[in-house]
Amino acid sequence: MIQITAIRLQGSSDHEHIVSVKWRNLQTGVTGESTRQAVVSWLDESNANQAVVANAASWVYVRVVRPEGRPAYLRTHADGKWSDNLLALPPV
Repeated sequence: MIQITAIRLQGSSDHEHIVSVKWRNLQTGVTGESTRQAVVSWLDESNANQAVVANAASWVYVRVVRPEGRPAYLRTHADGKWSDNLLALPPV
């Protein structure tokens, strides 16, 4: 499981414009930066691959959104609702 800790936006401030993310592996402590597409592909590889956005009290899962005719992008999903936790992260 990785925790996304920062995002890089390009062109606008919507989820669709996240081009890369900074992350930390919660099991190993390894950190890195990956493109949006690399994270989408990693999440698609296996149900065991999971990403979260966390604060001191809780975390929310990151999911892949697949709009018709547009590239897939990342967004958080909690309690049955899409949320903006990724957009609240600091810039890379």
